[in-house]
Amino acid sequence: MIGAFSGGLIGAALLLALLALITAIRDRPMGVALLAGLAVVELALLVQAGLAVAEVGQVRERATFIGYLAGTVVIPPAAVWWGRAERTRWGPGVIAVAAFTVAVMTGRLLQLWNATA
Repeated sequence: MIGAFSGGLIGAALLLALLALITAIRDRPMGVALLAGLAVVELALLVQAGLAVAEVGQVRERATFIGYLAGTVVIPPAAVWWGRAERTRWGPGVIAVAAFTVAVMTGRLLQLWNATA
């Protein structure tokens, strides 16, 4: 994993969480901007997963690392599905929680990766 890439991914996820939280507070439904943000975060997560899987043999806690890696990739599509189903202010709330969760889990992945360096 590349530390700068993971840091950028964490920043993007936190920014998306903030935008989704503001949208929820304003009592607006989920819009195209949040969907596009989730798509960008998902694409970055897939790139990160590809880079990490290529060198997963270096990680001591391999099962934990793979679990976090798989979890981060699954969260944004689940958030889109749930957020689109919920047409009230809670749709963007789901996106906010999902984006924050991705940021935290990516930080944990970085900790697991750096424990081997």
